[in-house]
Amino acid sequence: MTRPDKAPSLRVLQITDPHLMARAEGALLGVNTRDSLSAVIGEARRHHGQPDLILATGDLAQDGSEAAYRVFGDSLACFGSDMAWLAGNHDDTATLARTAAHYGADRRQLVRGGWNIVLLDSSVAGQVHGELVARELTFLDTALAAEPQRPALVALHHHPVDIGSGWMDRIGLRNREAFWAVIDRHPQVRVVLWGHVHQAFDGERNGVRLLATPSTCIQFARGSREFAVEPLAPGYRWLELAPDGGLVTEVRRADGFRFELDQNSSGY
Repeated sequence: MTRPDKAPSLRVLQITDPHLMARAEGALLGVNTRDSLSAVIGEARRHHGQPDLILATGDLAQDGSEAAYRVFGDSLACFGSDMAWLAGNHDDTATLARTAAHYGADRRQLVRGGWNIVLLDSSVAGQVHGELVARELTFLDTALAAEPQRPALVALHHHPVDIGSGWMDRIGLRNREAFWAVIDRHPQVRVVLWGHVHQAFDGERNGVRLLATPSTCIQFARGSREFAVEPLAPGYRWLELAPDGGLVTEVRRADGFRFELDQNSSGY
């Protein structure tokens, strides 16, 4: 008897922290953020091809403008994929939500490929650090409880664990204990995924894979006590989520992208 083919994995492209601006010439520490995003998209198309889903994990715009969000949505249209966007500390949440709806990217929970994918808003108006207000924690708990048999991926902007960088760890998720209290009640959670840190991170906590991803523009220096950047190429993360909860993932960078990074800046 011929056995049925194994169900295909869900192919997910994570794009994070592009920091786009309304001005086409807009740059962050010398890096034109539209050009760097374009280079990352080109690399993803060449190496991985068509994703089933694009997760955009915050700081999509540096200036919070509708024009910047529309550039982002139009730039990703080449994939023709479903998208889901969430806010970071640089985003204007209302403008992002309105523009995301235009692109069908405003969903907070998706059940795809046998997985339950939940997106959280950790942004705090006027602040750089993150926090999950009570309604976000309730939403997380409810969304996970609704699909107890499916492996789950939870995405947010701010890092819920220390990453070994003093200045970044001060501006991560402030109420991480409350976040982990919810996660720990739901053993089907396999992955927690975030942006914000502008660098790759791969860890584990109680059987949950912890993943962060390079920015599509500038990269923060790993292990730095104070603000610092390093001249690594912009990048993205690719994930293949198997229906049985298995995960294959890699980070790739657009190494062919040429830029002049201002490494003497004390902030961004």
